[in-house]
Amino acid sequence: MKSPVTDLKKYNIVAVIPCYRVEHEIDTVIASLPRYLKHIIIVDDASPDRTAEIVLKSAKRDRRIILIRHERNQGVGGAMKSGFQKALELGAQIVVKVDGDGQMDVAHLPDLLTPLIEGQADYTKGNRFRDFQALQKMPIIRRAGNMGLGFLTKAATGYWNLFDPTNGYVAIRSNVLTLLPLDQIDRTYFFETSMLANLYLLGAVVKDIPMPARYGRETSNLSIRRVLFEFPFKLMKTFLRRLLLKNLIYDFSMASIYLLTGLPLLLFGLIFGTVKWIDYARRDIPAPTGTVMLPTLSVLLGIQFLIAAIEIDLRSTPKEPLSPPL
Repeated sequence: MKSPVTDLKKYNIVAVIPCYRVEHEIDTVIASLPRYLKHIIIVDDASPDRTAEIVLKSAKRDRRIILIRHERNQGVGGAMKSGFQKALELGAQIVVKVDGDGQMDVAHLPDLLTPLIEGQADYTKGNRFRDFQALQKMPIIRRAGNMGLGFLTKAATGYWNLFDPTNGYVAIRSNVLTLLPLDQIDRTYFFETSMLANLYLLGAVVKDIPMPARYGRETSNLSIRRVLFEFPFKLMKTFLRRLLLKNLIYDFSMASIYLLTGLPLLLFGLIFGTVKWIDYARRDIPAPTGTVMLPTLSVLLGIQFLIAAIEIDLRSTPKEPLSPPL
């Protein structure tokens, strides 16, 4: 039986590496990349350090390396868009994202690629939360933040089956990549969530691949302020967009009926009940039984319908891959 590396050489697998301030790590990352990768696209996102210079030196030794330079910083999403477009021009069958800071162990790359090659998934991503020993090495603040953000991302994107939806170690089939509206993919660190949101609307199957993350001396360029002030708004926008498109535009199911019935009932019960409670409290008289029961029943029914809609949503994760085996 052939080794996985020998088998992987048959396919046009392209790596895209977005780079910003990684002059101390990029040389090691390039040296670690396996030989079965047909092309290595490195996107210098207007990095102010020596990243581009180091990549150009490596390109003289490795002809697979293609350097794309941005004149101004576009964010990780903007860098990946440039890399995706170039990979498609090169006829890639699978495109994999590898960060330039060395956090992603390329020894696990075959685990990401195999489900895509065998037609078991359209998009694969790393999952840091299955390896408890490696998880203990993750900084506690980052661990708590990732778990909280991960839950909100599941709700926003609809991929409830993912344990680590914010993980950036991802690979995608090119036939699915061509279906994505790249102009709508977020250019910032919201890139991974934006990808999942659009993949869900396509009905793409996303698979978690357990693997440990590596944390060294590198520093994250993601600011806490951005996470606290930008992500909640973007997550809510993504969630509402998914509900609207999934349940009213692309499809109409019992979940749609539950939402259209439950939400008005809940809002009516809360608003009507609050107004009447204030009115009768101001007049210092007890409210009639009917006035109390009407908003109470509306709220209870509204909650019940919304719970039913949530249950259907939990079971609506795409299960049939769009991609056949390669």
